[in-house]
Amino acid sequence: MSNYTISDIHGCNNSFKALLKKIDLKKEDILYLLGDYVDRGPDSKGVIDHIWYLQEAGYQVHCLRGNHEDKMLSSCKSGEDMQEWLYWGGRQTLGSFSAQTGDEVPIKYQDWIERLPFYFEVDNYILVHAGLNFEVDDPMNDEESMMWMRGYYHTVNYEWLKKRIIVHGHTPVSKEEIESLRTDIIKNQYINIDNGCFYDNPGQGNLCCFNLDDRSLTFQKNIDRDIS
Repeated sequence: MSNYTISDIHGCNNSFKALLKKIDLKKEDILYLLGDYVDRGPDSKGVIDHIWYLQEAGYQVHCLRGNHEDKMLSSCKSGEDMQEWLYWGGRQTLGSFSAQTGDEVPIKYQDWIERLPFYFEVDNYILVHAGLNFEVDDPMNDEESMMWMRGYYHTVNYEWLKKRIIVHGHTPVSKEEIESLRTDIIKNQYINIDNGCFYDNPGQGNLCCFNLDDRSLTFQKNIDRDIS
């Protein structure tokens, strides 16, 4: 049995499926998805549908809420932040649902997002989408920061963190930086696994999987961009 983490799929369903095939995901494995299933890529609906398919088929898949799900939810339920969401990639998400407006997105998808937790604690890991706010007494109570925070490494409270390691996505970084963070993971106690799957930038453009057990990395090149 292996424990895997993947973050920031961003509507790239074919890349997601290819990465699962590459790691040879089995039903006895546990897969933790760290948010941002939607926006930018061509098939946000398909990503969520495939997650549901895996769960119904008996695969152990656990999902967190990312900032893009958070923005999608507020846009679909109340119209709040709709223009900002569309700019962030909401147009592609609506297109995957054959929808023109947020209220046309089936309620079961909105309800699913609303039920998503904001963090997991797994053995000696804390899994979040974005980060932890170490400026408050209990970082685990700041759900907003778990979805949205950036640039917090210099604030890490190691006395509070103890031996736990933070695994997150949210901020796209290069493959080289992810590999460097993995090398220094014992010293720093954090790793960012967002390789900017949807971006066609130097060192980016891959979906990344981090194995919590042996701390190995597996990268899958984006194979959705050409059809988006």
